[in-house]
Amino acid sequence: MTRPIQKWRIGNMDLSIWDNKKEFEGGELSYKTFSITKSYKKKKEDIWRSEVINNLRRQDIVRLQLLLNKAQDYLFFEVNKEQEKENTEENEGDE
Repeated sequence: MTRPIQKWRIGNMDLSIWDNKKEFEGGELSYKTFSITKSYKKKKEDIWRSEVINNLRRQDIVRLQLLLNKAQDYLFFEVNKEQEKENTEENEGDE
């Protein structure tokens, strides 16, 4: 079984870098991919499970960073704005 050439873990998420080789125009081409894994345990089960996103390439890193930044901005700022608006409307109704 192939092993990653590098691996990092934070909490229940990890990222692995893989070295890949394939035949190309009479020679061997080497390229790297990475995978992201999220491990979790269902509440009613005593079994760890994992979800994997495989075969991501170097050019995908920037795209993922941009998407994750968008999600972070939304979750931290837009959702807070919505909650503040709801709280303000509830407080105005109490008057």
